[in-house]
Amino acid sequence: MSAAGGESLAAIFRRLIASTGPISLMHYMGEANARYYASRDPLGSAGDFVTAPEISQMFGELIGLWLADMWINAGREETVHYVELGPGRGTLARDALRAAKRYGLEPSIHLVEASTALRDVQLATVPGAQWHHDLSTIPAYGPVLVVANEFLDALPVRQLVKTPDGWRERMVVPDGDRFVCVAGPQPMDPAVPESRRDAPEGTIYELCPGAAATVYEVAGRLKEQGGAALFIDYGHDVPGDGSTLQAVRAHLKVDPFVNPGEADLPRTA
Repeated sequence: MSAAGGESLAAIFRRLIASTGPISLMHYMGEANARYYASRDPLGSAGDFVTAPEISQMFGELIGLWLADMWINAGREETVHYVELGPGRGTLARDALRAAKRYGLEPSIHLVEASTALRDVQLATVPGAQWHHDLSTIPAYGPVLVVANEFLDALPVRQLVKTPDGWRERMVVPDGDRFVCVAGPQPMDPAVPESRRDAPEGTIYELCPGAAATVYEVAGRLKEQGGAALFIDYGHDVPGDGSTLQAVRAHLKVDPFVNPGEADLPRTA
């Protein structure tokens, strides 16, 4: 969903909902984050949040040493690809590849990044990198070394809520100056694991189709091409209930249902 003439995403959502009805929370989150990341570099003290690679170069260097160790133990194949999902400013890639080079690992560099603003920053940080909108255009030959730091938690979630009539998807509608979630009309019971369908009324169950699809595709690549993958994120050791959606702006938590597209909408798990 693109903006016309600088129109706010909130205004676009209001017009869309007035024309076609409530939109899913997954739609809301996906469009909000797409608008947010397309227009800015959100990292650093002057931005909205800071990630580990920006705090210390040791973070990326340790990942680079791990990659080199995996590559050496696998036989030092020459045609190898470094693939990073959501590479931010390219800081992690720069530090990791510098450390790996000391052990002879010099892979081709592939950055999966949709944001034009961040690509411009990455170009200066990681010269020689190739950019991709998704994994489909990554070379289909040679081992892949995949790194993703705090990538999965930025992918949009689908939320289901237990109502008196069963499980329903959480939909978004306007409510004054902000948006709110309501239960949709379509039964969604089959999407909830059978062991959790009898949860109390009001329980929220989250799915992340994008995360599942990403991990599935990476696993397929590893099976066919060989290599290794390292996903670094936050989470729980057992599944839980409740909403993990939050919004962050200027290093503070803000309301995720006000001014969509102007704050990062990650998940807390």
